[in-house]
Amino acid sequence: MASGSDRNPIIIGGLPSQVPDFDPEETKEWLDSLDAAIDERGRERARYLMLRLIERAREKRVAVPEMRSTDYVNTIATRDEPFFPGNEEIERKILNATRWNAAVMVSRAQRPGIGVGGHIATFASSASLYDVGFNHFFRGKDEGDGGDQVFFQGHASPGIYARAFLLDRLSEQHLDGFRQEKSKAPHGLSSYPHPRLMPDFWEFPTVSMGLGPIGAIYQARMNRYMHARGIADTSKSHVWAFLGDGEMDEPESLGQLTIAARENLDNLTFVVNCNLQRLDGPVRGNGKVIQELESVFRGAGWNVIKLVWDRSWDPLLAQDRDGLLVNRMNTTPDGQYQTYATESGAYIRDHFFGDDQRLRAMVEGMSDDQILHLGRGGHDHKKIFAAFSAAKEHTGQPTVILAKTIKGWTLGPNFEGRNATHQMKKLTVDDLKGFRDRLHLPISDQELEGGAPPYYHPGRDSEEIQYMHDRRKGLGGYVPTRVVRSKPLELPGDKTYATVKKGSGHQQIATTMAFVRLLKDLMRDKEIGKRFVLIAPDEYRTFGMDSFFPSAKIYNPLGQQYESVDRDLLLAYKESPTGQMLHDGISEAGCTASLIAAGSAYATHGEPLIPVYVFYSMFGFQRTGDQFWQMSDQLARGFVLGATAGRTTLTGEGLQHADGHSQLLASTNPGCVAYDPAYSYEIAHIVQDGLRRMYGPDSEDVFYYLTVYNEPIQHPAEPDDVDVEGIVRGVHRIAAGTSGTIPAQILASGVAVPWAVEAQRILAEEWNVRADVWSATSWNELRREAVDCERHNLLHPEEEQRVPWVTRKLSGAEGPFVAVSDWMRSVPDQIARWVPGTYQSLGADGFGFADTRGAARRFFHIDAQSIVLGVLTELAREGKVDRSALKQAVDRYQLLDVSAADPGTAGGDA
Repeated sequence: MASGSDRNPIIIGGLPSQVPDFDPEETKEWLDSLDAAIDERGRERARYLMLRLIERAREKRVAVPEMRSTDYVNTIATRDEPFFPGNEEIERKILNATRWNAAVMVSRAQRPGIGVGGHIATFASSASLYDVGFNHFFRGKDEGDGGDQVFFQGHASPGIYARAFLLDRLSEQHLDGFRQEKSKAPHGLSSYPHPRLMPDFWEFPTVSMGLGPIGAIYQARMNRYMHARGIADTSKSHVWAFLGDGEMDEPESLGQLTIAARENLDNLTFVVNCNLQRLDGPVRGNGKVIQELESVFRGAGWNVIKLVWDRSWDPLLAQDRDGLLVNRMNTTPDGQYQTYATESGAYIRDHFFGDDQRLRAMVEGMSDDQILHLGRGGHDHKKIFAAFSAAKEHTGQPTVILAKTIKGWTLGPNFEGRNATHQMKKLTVDDLKGFRDRLHLPISDQELEGGAPPYYHPGRDSEEIQYMHDRRKGLGGYVPTRVVRSKPLELPGDKTYATVKKGSGHQQIATTMAFVRLLKDLMRDKEIGKRFVLIAPDEYRTFGMDSFFPSAKIYNPLGQQYESVDRDLLLAYKESPTGQMLHDGISEAGCTASLIAAGSAYATHGEPLIPVYVFYSMFGFQRTGDQFWQMSDQLARGFVLGATAGRTTLTGEGLQHADGHSQLLASTNPGCVAYDPAYSYEIAHIVQDGLRRMYGPDSEDVFYYLTVYNEPIQHPAEPDDVDVEGIVRGVHRIAAGTSGTIPAQILASGVAVPWAVEAQRILAEEWNVRADVWSATSWNELRREAVDCERHNLLHPEEEQRVPWVTRKLSGAEGPFVAVSDWMRSVPDQIARWVPGTYQSLGADGFGFADTRGAARRFFHIDAQSIVLGVLTELAREGKVDRSALKQAVDRYQLLDVSAADPGTAGGDA
């Protein structure tokens, strides 16, 4: 057996420590004793003895770290660091130029008359981490594949722009256009990573805290999914996510760590920039965030690499015979380390080393300036390289690198480690001079005193710039870069949609099932079938999608290593390494992250996928609305199904399941095309149009949201004169009034359309009213087009004024108009301004509750009888019926008695 001096000193949890071994022979005796216990008494006895030793050590006040954490030192011992292949002197010059330009860009953006701000302290702390990645690790896309996927920390964007400037990817005009995207177009730069705003540059939007981490996890998983299914070779792609220690407080940052470990995503590395500060103060003033995160990640099954100290600490750690220095490192809280970053070397000598003579003796030969410059590991290129290399080489687990840095590093004493540094955006002349001197840049005092500070470029032919280009060429091109290489898909013809267009005959089915029937036909298509990615949060059976289990199967990289309890059933649960369905458990955030990764695969890997994410009730736009905004920013495409929609349709589930507002939430997302169809043939045309718009020759960066219901209804066959344009644009007439003499119009959407048809019958038979019924498939799209018309008219008064499509469509219909849906009134009220006549809406405003469907609809006054009253009310207002008819209707239909309503079909989950 090798002695302690011949191998890594393994101390805790299989991780190497930097505590030196001063008595290898004694160490060997202990190790031999352990080996003997294992050989003679077995592993269980040895385990018991080890636990008793740890227990006794704690009783004797010997500082033994918890099994889940290690000492507050670098994971990679100095002796194990690999050779650094770069030219550190040149890389330091490059980094200095990048640091300067990033800070100057933000400072210039804060000049008088502009004042758009920016953040410089985050990049200042993480600059070395990025620089090592750019020079040695991040793969570009020039080899024809997706390269690496890098999730940049949002607040560090100035540094990424500054580096692109040195590489001539951006000009001075661009840097001066920071945060002035319209006024400086086409040279404006977005504040943070925004692919929609800079579609050739950024790939992943990350500045909404927490969305970068979860997005990176599911991107790494999507890479494996695509490779397993033979859609793209992603074997070389590595996902890097640069995150902040404060950001890790967000639930989305840590909530899905286990899926990365469970699926062995060793193609994923988190780099957590632990500068110990949030916006206003320390992340863990009384604690140690690196130790806390180590425990969390290690407990979740990740490989953890701590990068705490730079090389200047190596000689001190090497002489730490009694572990005093490591103990002091272990017990000093983060708030104190933040203070050390702002104080003098003398202060550090007195307060960190000073109260123990043995510690103080370690630094007796060091000057105060040398003590002051004992640095953090996240600023040391060689140690960063060692950590990144170890992360790339590690197999079987995802890796997190916890890199300790100082916020505002190199920006000077007014910035470094200060609580207010995140909000500091402008450097004074004195700050600039000190910053220049720290970076050794050839910029004169006169240049700094004469107005806006200058950018610095060493010259296109300089050694530094050529080095940068060479490194990027060797790594496959520039990063970040977003490239769209995918080609339009060959989409199925009308025949694929024919079955659904026939309706349901005498059978009653919910619109959720109508969509599932269509999806089944689409997935049989030879050209696009394999590109569908089914996503659901533990709800496939609820949506009637268990029928896909035997054929499409559930994706699991480990396959199915057990006998399914329902294996004898026709629709048995079936997992497979090549499965098409993503069963992401009870995590809407995870599902939405899968949706985004799949929906942007056309750009990330040049291979379009068609995600279909089906969620339950309101747990989509309400619960993960921020991620849907991220989806639009990332220009992702696909279908989102709000199944079991409506305020009164899922009535048995009660208040927190009664979705009467997601259509309104969807209307706030400019990238979302939202529909509320009533019949299967409408669904067919909407889906066909969506595939054309998102995956056809002139593809658009939108995604489709359809709200579908769990209430069985009879679906009519598509009429011969079907108004396809009306279905797609938002409203079409489905039933003209045939009897009665008093005209009226009823607009309804989704599950409310059958109520409107019933109201039409009652109005004709009992009130002499001839009402037409219109299916409003998209209130949102009608409004969006109308707003576009008004915007054009506002700015072009000399041109012929445009008339909104909804106005033109309804212009021949004689009102009044009454709108109804299973949504709050704000949804149909979106079009009120452009309806050519008296307009009133009925809706399910307020909280939902558990009851029968009929009772709920009577309570909200949106059932057929309430629609009748609504139409009569508007007719009375116009003098077309006597007002006495209103009281008659209230009494006749017992509209004040909820229990008098027909309970309707039973509620349920699907």
